[in-house]
Amino acid sequence: MNDLLRVGYTENIGVFLGLGNNLSEQARFWFFVVLVGTFLLALLVYLISNAKQHLVPLIALSLVFSGGMSNFYDRVVNNGAVIDFLNIGIGSIRTSIFNVADIAIMFGVFLLIFAQSKHKPTV
Repeated sequence: MNDLLRVGYTENIGVFLGLGNNLSEQARFWFFVVLVGTFLLALLVYLISNAKQHLVPLIALSLVFSGGMSNFYDRVVNNGAVIDFLNIGIGSIRTSIFNVADIAIMFGVFLLIFAQSKHKPTV
């Protein structure tokens, strides 16, 4: 039974679809640690200073922040790589490779888009 279902970890030094894999280590540091860290800090300040916003955008931005912090922490601790990807499969068949933090970020973005389209004024 243990041979049939295996969960393993894999590493990603890029971002979506491997973008950034070809960057130098220094460029990846500046982009993924400094720039992303600055964005996350700004997002946190925005979330704290605008606490009286509607619930759906607040949840959406909180998901983006928490997923981003998870990936940011992984990159700082693991020399620029995100290693919390799950590689799930049965035997030699790989059924999915995903990152829970990326799912939170994408769900937050989709929720934010949905919330914006719902509040869009009709002309």
